[in-house]
Amino acid sequence: MTSVLNYAATSSVSSPRPRIIGSSDLSVFPLAMSGNVFGWTADSTTTTDILDTYYSYGGNFIDTADSYAAGRSEIMIGNWMRDRRNRSDIVVATKVGKSADNPGLTARAITRSVDASLERLRTEHIDLLYLHIDDESVSFDETLLAVDELIRAGKVRYFGGSDHTGNRLIEARIACAQLGVAPMVALQNHYNLLHRTEYEGGLANVAARQNLGVMPRFALASGFLTGKYRNRGDLARNNRGGEAARYLTRRGMRTLAVLDQIALAHGVKPASIALAWLLSKPFVAAPVVSASQVEQIPDLVAAVSVQLTRGQAAELDRITAR
Repeated sequence: MTSVLNYAATSSVSSPRPRIIGSSDLSVFPLAMSGNVFGWTADSTTTTDILDTYYSYGGNFIDTADSYAAGRSEIMIGNWMRDRRNRSDIVVATKVGKSADNPGLTARAITRSVDASLERLRTEHIDLLYLHIDDESVSFDETLLAVDELIRAGKVRYFGGSDHTGNRLIEARIACAQLGVAPMVALQNHYNLLHRTEYEGGLANVAARQNLGVMPRFALASGFLTGKYRNRGDLARNNRGGEAARYLTRRGMRTLAVLDQIALAHGVKPASIALAWLLSKPFVAAPVVSASQVEQIPDLVAAVSVQLTRGQAAELDRITAR
């Protein structure tokens, strides 16, 4: 393995340039803060501290869903924006389709879900609405017309997909053109150094052709790419370690070894490098990350200032290829 310590590397400390999501006019910090732990493992005080700290670094992109903690995540985010009076500074993304109250993507379910999310978020509009599932029991025409009606009403600005194959995204784009309605501008999908095939195998081409802004979820492989899980004992000491167990393989350990070397060269942590790798990929606007503690945020945010050398990016590509 080529030693990445020999590559010249310096991390910029200047403020990162915001990124535009696809064909929209949504300008976002290159790292989205997930609300998936808000109201679950993060209580109200912790959630407020996490959002305050993220915002203090220039963060403006918050990702949640109507199903996260049965809606409590949206409530906490809405309360925070009200208390800080910063709604106009924030790009809010939420998702519909998995709510216990309004499951699926029928017109009725989407409309009711969005109205409920607006109330919980204490806002008049959602900046980016994701279809949280691909509900094949409902025609795309019904789903797309319902979303377009919400856009025309000013309740939603833009929308995207979150669980769609490349073929389904193509079907949706064709349906949008035939119906004369707003197309998707964004894609949220499972993508990280150790989970590449799903996106790179076909979705990347669709994102390029449709000019979709890409927001990788599980960007740190359930915390494995932070480097905190290096043996079975590490897994046992963390209640969520089971999710990272699948990566405790030779390939996973080789990946951590390379991340360690590149991180040392840049003076950051492995998590920062794993996220910087994602940010180096075409059409990636903002990986989605979660933090259960305020202390985790600086290492996450540091990623947006890391410029990987061509050799470092190539080494990460090589070591994680299957």
